[in-house]
Amino acid sequence: MHLGFITPEYPHPRVKTAAGMGTSIKNLVVTLTRKNITVSLFIYGQDEDAIIEADGAKIHLIKNKTYPFGGWYLHRKYINRYVNTYIDSDEIQAIEAPDWTGITAFMNFKIPLVIRFHGSDTYFCNLEGRAQKAKNKFLEKQALKIADHYIAPTTYAGTETAKLFGIHSKRVKTIHYGLDLSKFINTTPEKFESYRLVNVGTVIRKKGVFQLAEAFNKLVALQPKATLYFIGSDSGDIKTGSASTWEIVEATLTPEAKKRTTYLGKVNYEDVQKHLKEAHVCVFPSLAETLGMVTIESMALQKVVVNTNYGWAQELIDHEENGFLIDPNAIDAYVQTIEELFNDIPRCILLGSEARKKIENTFDSEEIVKKNIKFYKEVIA
Repeated sequence: MHLGFITPEYPHPRVKTAAGMGTSIKNLVVTLTRKNITVSLFIYGQDEDAIIEADGAKIHLIKNKTYPFGGWYLHRKYINRYVNTYIDSDEIQAIEAPDWTGITAFMNFKIPLVIRFHGSDTYFCNLEGRAQKAKNKFLEKQALKIADHYIAPTTYAGTETAKLFGIHSKRVKTIHYGLDLSKFINTTPEKFESYRLVNVGTVIRKKGVFQLAEAFNKLVALQPKATLYFIGSDSGDIKTGSASTWEIVEATLTPEAKKRTTYLGKVNYEDVQKHLKEAHVCVFPSLAETLGMVTIESMALQKVVVNTNYGWAQELIDHEENGFLIDPNAIDAYVQTIEELFNDIPRCILLGSEARKKIENTFDSEEIVKKNIKFYKEVIA
């Protein structure tokens, strides 16, 4: 079997962007190639044209092109021609692409096209209750309209996306993202930095960073030893137009909370685990996800996680059994839960152990890859 993946991101030194979507794709690619599945990656929007080998896969870096007008259409057709060339020459049997920005709108393939719901702009705008650019919705709708099959990382993301684009929910297959658990080992879960909170993800409004800052203001007043670490790239703020969401977050912190807060910016993927292991509690009050890779990564490392209680998270955590699900806007509930965990280390260790069991039972890449292979065998049959 030979599968192709179209993506704007992937964790590799020569690729411009690597976030949650890229990480989930890499986890799948690595396990597929271990099962002797041939994989080609087509990574668009890059600074260079190149073909390299990594993770057992053939990686095509496709340089971003600019056009005097109609670039949104012409660049898609360029990518389409490029991919089709290798579909023919390398005998690729199925191609997968993300829903984000509708990159496959107006593309034509001779093989089945699968769209995986990593999270479209339409989906996120709906969750956040904000207006969407008509062009983005149009392109995403066109992309999903021509797809042959659909995969969602959670049932929630699949059901909500299907509603938004008028797709029958029975056409959407739920296959969770997987983790290579051999790479997420914490041999000393009882060792961590007491009173340390860690949040990993792009510093952006939809990740609940303002709710977290508000909660930390109250938490520091109750527990002066508390510290908060933000890890992730800064971004512009869509509501205020500011070029830096972090600057706004920082301005909302009280003087004492500001002293106890550290922003590390973007950290190498390999170093993120170190920071997660040092956390007393991992906090992810996100307002919009399809799954949330960093949540399951933290749980795999036996960390207690205080998460959002929105739909997708209910498929990751069983409340009070292996983590916590709390409305991000319930600031006092967030503060109370974290304070209790600060004062009950045995419970943190127990919940972390149960979190690892949850990941082993639900998100083990060795089991997840079997579901993906079975799905693709049916697609190309």
